[in-house]
Formats: sequence, C-alpha cells, structure tokens
Amino acid sequence: MNQIKPMALAMWASSTGSEPARDWFKALPDTDRKKVGQDLRKLQYAWPVGMPLVRSLGSGLWELRTSLPSKREARVIFATDGETLLVLHGFIKKSAQTPTHELDVARKRLKET
Repeated sequence: MNQIKPMALAMWASSTGSEPARDWFKALPDTDRKKVGQDLRKLQYAWPVGMPLVRSLGSGLWELRTSLPSKREARVIFATDGETLLVLHGFIKKSAQTPTHELDVARKRLKET
C-alpha cells in the first residue's frame, strides 16, 4: 500500500533564531490554534491546494485562509520550493484586502531565506 508522504513544514527564522510566525501561532487561543493547525496539516498532505483554502499572492507567495471558531479570519503566508512549505508570516485579518504591510513582512522574510 502506498502511503502519502506529507510535505515538510518549516517556520522562517531570523538571523537571531526567532520564529515570529511560530510565536504568533502559539499565542492564538487553543481553539483557533487547533483550526489553523488542521489547515496547515491539510496543506502538507494535499499540496497543491486551491481556493477556498489557499490563494496565490504572486511572486511565490501563498495565503492559507482559515476561518476561526472565534469568528475571525487568520491568514498564514507561506512559500514552497516543491518539497518544503515555509511559513513566513501569520496574522488576523481585519479588512477585506490583505494589508500591504503584512505582504511586505512576508516578502522581506522570503528574500532573507
């Protein structure tokens, strides 16, 4: 029987070793963290995935879209090299469009990899 192998999942780390996306994830309330974790797992096992779970942001960036039990919207911005999903940034979405600042953070981190 063939077993599906999940893609590796990595968190972006700064030159000092901090992992801001992991810190954001760990700070979420338990029920919200569980939901984001479930969606990350779906991503690992089913990549490539399209809407409504994942949307391309262009320039190699992708957005994982999670509706949280707390009635908020979480977004995880990531990149992939075909073997690894690299989580660059996570945030709670408060407007219809993804804020430019949030995209800039992810773009900067991607350039530093």
